[in-house]
Amino acid sequence: MINSDLQALITTLEMAALTTIILLIIGTPLAWYLAKMTSRSKVIIEAIVALPLVLPPTVLGFYLLIAFSPEYLPGQLWQQTTGQQLAFSFSAIVIGSVLYSLPFVVQPLQKAFEQLGDSLLEAGALLNAGPIDRFFSIVLPLTKASFITAATLGFAHTVGEFGIILMIGGNIPGETRVLSIALFDHVEAFDYTRAHILSIGLLIGSLIILAAIYWLNLPKRAGTKTTLIGKAN
Repeated sequence: MINSDLQALITTLEMAALTTIILLIIGTPLAWYLAKMTSRSKVIIEAIVALPLVLPPTVLGFYLLIAFSPEYLPGQLWQQTTGQQLAFSFSAIVIGSVLYSLPFVVQPLQKAFEQLGDSLLEAGALLNAGPIDRFFSIVLPLTKASFITAATLGFAHTVGEFGIILMIGGNIPGETRVLSIALFDHVEAFDYTRAHILSIGLLIGSLIILAAIYWLNLPKRAGTKTTLIGKAN
């Protein structure tokens, strides 16, 4: 049982790490687009991105399970390309995790990009810096803390997922069995000793992650407070 829990931990970390990388790759341009968007359709896109915050994970998992099946186009294309079924696979839980954790990465980045403003980017453009150069030399250094926060939140939220993983991944040891499902298995088997160990581990890990996020944001909050005091004086 200890070996199976260790395998679940490895699967969980692999899933969370890969999901976080994908989220940063697709979430960064999406957050930038939303931050600079001024049309009325922005509200619709923001609502779609934020939908996993209020949508029950089983609902999203149910429709993804249907989409991933060989009877529907996404599942058909995947099977034709890879020769393997998408549903109940490691790839399925990564895709589901990306969709379910998307707002936890996009929203912090969008807020950071909106607060950045355009003056520095315009100054960079006057110095003949291209868009990519401006992003890496101006945007990234000024929003580094927000990127770390977004990555940490995305990783932590992925680690804690249960409903959507169970719906589209099942409980396959070494493939889709993650820590949250292993914990559920222990509770069902009345093995409360192992359940306590996993629960305490997840609790301490979550607390450390949240403390790290708040610690990273301390300089930002201190700077805001100093600015407000300066204006008051």
